[in-house]
Amino acid sequence: MFKDIMTDIVSVLKQDGSCIDKVSASVQKNKIFIDRSDIIIESGDLIQRKMSNGAEETYKVIDPGFHEKFHGIPAHYQMDIRKLGIPEAKEAVKSITYNITGPNARINQNSIDRSVNVATINPQVSDHLEAIRSEIERQLSNEKEKSDAHEVINAIEDQFGTGNPSKAVISTLLNGLPAVGSIASLGSFILSCLG
Repeated sequence: MFKDIMTDIVSVLKQDGSCIDKVSASVQKNKIFIDRSDIIIESGDLIQRKMSNGAEETYKVIDPGFHEKFHGIPAHYQMDIRKLGIPEAKEAVKSITYNITGPNARINQNSIDRSVNVATINPQVSDHLEAIRSEIERQLSNEKEKSDAHEVINAIEDQFGTGNPSKAVISTLLNGLPAVGSIASLGSFILSCLG
């Protein structure tokens, strides 16, 4: 019976940048009902409803109003919401915070990236990583082993790109490389750069 009134399909835009799509809901004037308890909706999250006529509405959650299961009624949300106007909705969606990490990490949303990011790695380390890549190509014939070894080198490079590489992580990664050619001695030099 409760599911019968859930005729709207909405997306929940979390403040951390994640999105939960295709959520059945009942959108009312000042309330939105969602009969799911497997998602977390918090004050400040946005609810977007795409309507069958092509229009879109955005609501800001004021109070999530989560209710536990009671007799035959499943756990659900009875949210107090505020409908946002088009300019306000666009601004609210733009202000969602995306947390990303890693060298040169970025997100472009409806824009062209004209930025220049620089990740500085010790040139000697960079040279030795390239030498290991060459050894991998020269010494390994199995394509899967080559691919795995290159992934390890990329992970080591990413560690150095953070500006604060972990000696334990790099040591573990280096131990995962095949012991062929001069890979071990090149790896020892990379570890020595960490002090």
